[in-house]
Amino acid sequence: MHEPDPQRRGLTRRSVLTVTAGLTAGAALTFGAVSPAQAVPATGTAGQAPGADWFARPPASVRPKFRWWWPDGLVDPDEIAREIDQIADAGFGGMEIAAVHHSIKDKSVLDTEHHGWGSRPWREGVETALRRAARRGVTIDLTLGPAWPAAVPGLGPDDDAAAQELAYGRVSLTAGSTYQGPVPPPVHAPASGVTRQSLIAVQAARVDTANSTRKETGLDLASVRDLTATVTDGTLTWTAPADGDWVLISYWQRGSAQQPESGPHSSPAAYVVDHFSAAGTAAVTGFWDDRILTSTLRQLLKAAGGAFFEDSVELETDGLVWTSRLPEAFEKHTGRPLLPYLPALVLDNSNQVFAFEAQLTRQIRHDFWEAVSELFNRHHLGALRDWAHALHMELRSQPYGLQTDAIASATLLDIAEGESLGFKNLDDYRCLAGGRDMAGHTVLSCEAGAYNGSAYSTTWDRFLRTMGGAYAAGVNQTVLHGFSYATAPNVSWPGFAAFSPYNGAPGYGESWGPRQPTWEHVEDVSGYLSRLHQVLQAGKARADVAVFRQTGYTATGIGASWFTSTGVPLGWTHQFLSGPVLALPGATVDDGRLAPDGPAYKALFVEGDFFYSSTPTLALADAKAVLALARDGLPVVLLGAFDQPLTPGVPDEGETARLTEVLTGLLALPNVVRITDKTAVGDALARLGVTPDVRHSVSSTLLNAHRVTDDADFYYFCNGKHAETVKPAVAAIDHEVTVRRTFRGSGRGTAVPYLLDPWSGTVTRAGRYTRDGDEFTLRVALQPGQSTIVVLGRPGLFGDRDGNRPYATATDAGGVLFTARGLSVRATAAGRYTTYLSTGRTVTTTFDTVPEPVVPASWRLEVEDWGPGSSATRTERTSRSLTLDTLLPWSKVPELADSAGIGRYRTTVTLPAGWDGSHGATLELGQVSDTFRVTVNGTRLPAADRLDPVVDLGSALRAGANEIVIEVATPLINRLRVAQPAVFGGAARQDYGLVGPVRLVPHRQAAIA
Repeated sequence: MHEPDPQRRGLTRRSVLTVTAGLTAGAALTFGAVSPAQAVPATGTAGQAPGADWFARPPASVRPKFRWWWPDGLVDPDEIAREIDQIADAGFGGMEIAAVHHSIKDKSVLDTEHHGWGSRPWREGVETALRRAARRGVTIDLTLGPAWPAAVPGLGPDDDAAAQELAYGRVSLTAGSTYQGPVPPPVHAPASGVTRQSLIAVQAARVDTANSTRKETGLDLASVRDLTATVTDGTLTWTAPADGDWVLISYWQRGSAQQPESGPHSSPAAYVVDHFSAAGTAAVTGFWDDRILTSTLRQLLKAAGGAFFEDSVELETDGLVWTSRLPEAFEKHTGRPLLPYLPALVLDNSNQVFAFEAQLTRQIRHDFWEAVSELFNRHHLGALRDWAHALHMELRSQPYGLQTDAIASATLLDIAEGESLGFKNLDDYRCLAGGRDMAGHTVLSCEAGAYNGSAYSTTWDRFLRTMGGAYAAGVNQTVLHGFSYATAPNVSWPGFAAFSPYNGAPGYGESWGPRQPTWEHVEDVSGYLSRLHQVLQAGKARADVAVFRQTGYTATGIGASWFTSTGVPLGWTHQFLSGPVLALPGATVDDGRLAPDGPAYKALFVEGDFFYSSTPTLALADAKAVLALARDGLPVVLLGAFDQPLTPGVPDEGETARLTEVLTGLLALPNVVRITDKTAVGDALARLGVTPDVRHSVSSTLLNAHRVTDDADFYYFCNGKHAETVKPAVAAIDHEVTVRRTFRGSGRGTAVPYLLDPWSGTVTRAGRYTRDGDEFTLRVALQPGQSTIVVLGRPGLFGDRDGNRPYATATDAGGVLFTARGLSVRATAAGRYTTYLSTGRTVTTTFDTVPEPVVPASWRLEVEDWGPGSSATRTERTSRSLTLDTLLPWSKVPELADSAGIGRYRTTVTLPAGWDGSHGATLELGQVSDTFRVTVNGTRLPAADRLDPVVDLGSALRAGANEIVIEVATPLINRLRVAQPAVFGGAARQDYGLVGPVRLVPHRQAAIA
């Protein structure tokens, strides 16, 4: 998680969904909150194919989780059990225990000596959590250390297992001048607690201004001299040659003395471990083995089936991240010593200091970070994963933060995780998804909903809009950020919050839970997310194209030429691969598909390295791998001057010529196309016969994800954007979409489209579409952030009996849908409507009358106003009652301007005496914030789409008077503005409540087939 802490050194950091086909504008089937009488319940068990309740009631294993923030070990077992019950009762599937308390400035109140992370009270709390979680059928994950990065109590900053840095010193010399004196000391003094530093080397190098940049001093590589052997008793004497200005550079290895975020968390204090050495990881696992994992805890973990978790790799140094065996690893990786290249690598507070010729400098830095990646993946992630498996646990990790190959890291992890805060666009997720799918893993997790300065003002619609696109990019598990333990010393109402106050202001994310009014409705949200996860974890992921990325790190916001900007808006999907991924056992080609038993990419796209000025680089080993794949029949598109390639790293003698030879052979193949203009990518793919599984002729903000089982193709659609900051805002969409049947299990040659509503859990067969062989065209209309699921499956897949019935191919009615009476048409206005069926028959339906829309004249509003109670964890609820002739946000109603809580809006709608079973209506809520539920005549309706507040009232209405109740829950910020003005007073009042306009829109419905 990337959360800046200025106290830390060096840290920088809505219309209803319609699915139709062949219609004129506006003739769309409304599909959202389908009434139970009209919907077919989903059936099945979790697995490859649906069974009983498979979609409607997903298991705990796919339900969303929470970051669960504890004030270290200052926790009570009874409260722990109570909070697990609260989370489980709300429909969530697990918690991740994390020691996080940025909001507490005076850490002494936490009594780390007796209640620190890893202490006996902390261990007893974990045991209680594991026992209660097992009883409730949910899981507990454990962070590897207090906060982040991974750290060990009692480890000293001078210890070999502690995080290391390479510091540098420098002295400038004019031509012919002599330096005599101590070896230049580091330009930055060591961090507090570091008492020793070792001299690694001393060098001299001639300044070459031709290689200088705005920030870097240019040097001549050929001039670099190793003076280490001339150092005597810490002193150095050296005379610069007369051929220009020179610089003396010293290199010192020392501990970085980094501690985990917002500590101390323990006594003794914890220091961050070396993430690139076996010793650093052994310090972590050894502490767990010796100090935490009692026999009882080991048995509980074995039964729990959870995961250890590690947050993003946020290593902070004044210099360059280092480990003792890095020179050896570099030489093993490249065949060349590291020392002569060190000037191009050293850092000063994340800034490069020296540079050789630009291309060479890029190559040196590429080689260095590849070597670091190998160490990180082998000694840290790989070792932690194996240790976790021995304890019957999995490893979930955010393998990014440095310039290491996160794509390769994702192949090693049981569960790779990204984050909505630190990721700049959807391609950041696609990097991790590529590694996950090529390695045969299933889950890509996301730390979700951390918004800067938005504590107690985050709305669920904001969260859902953020996550909609992430799901399209491969995410299929959500870990919400987060759930704070109830209390801690000296906190104020509504209780302890891990990140609020944060430097005296509202902090990151939310503290979800019963303290929030919206928690009354949160089961609707958890059900929605769970159903998405159930679908997005089914079978195997599919993507159209693999994009080869030579620099595999993520959380950069850097995408892929054409695909990110043009391809995705046309329906294409892609993922990223890096060099090590091409060496996986599954990286084979069959029938023109790469990884046929996995993501089954239809083509490989290679372009110049975006991280290095789009230079047409390719490592020789990677070029050979691509050539082998192409010879096996994989279509390949190269963008750039790959007839004149360069190696990404420093080439060996003759290596560039060998690379050119391999690429010449590659470019000669008929299934390989090279282009020089990124606008030609689409044409190149078409020449190769490669088409996407999802197509729409208009460029759209529609995003998609595709998964395949033996019995079905699952297509997730979302009207989303790549990142929270993308402008202009996403608008509503309404256009045709063509999807392809690719499953090859039972019922080959037979398939029908189903519509899955993740809010209500209902499944209906699509009533209107066209088909051309394996391609089905439907119309999709979505509001910003809204999502839906289309499934192409064998008839009867969900236990329905509509699979072999005729369907509509076109109509001028408002919609066509399958109901308990069969295929039916629906209209909101009187008239004669014509529907064309798949059998070739034409049906005419006449509705003599349809009641006019109704706008309620007045509302009775009953409010539960939440405010501070007698303690930090107690909430006082005050009842208020108002009559409203006009709907306004609470902030514009004097009696409610500073209120937060739950409001129940009551009104009565009178329907005509002729209202019968052919009638129905939808209720349009207009603007409503935040969460809501609708009750009609005492019957609560199924959960409705938060991002499209239109509710199908189904059979709940009757002739005469009908009471409608709309219950709305708000965030707490408007109350906190006045309850805690020192922290929240700077926030503006938010417009919460039911604002409307609210309309009841009647319709008529009749069976036609």
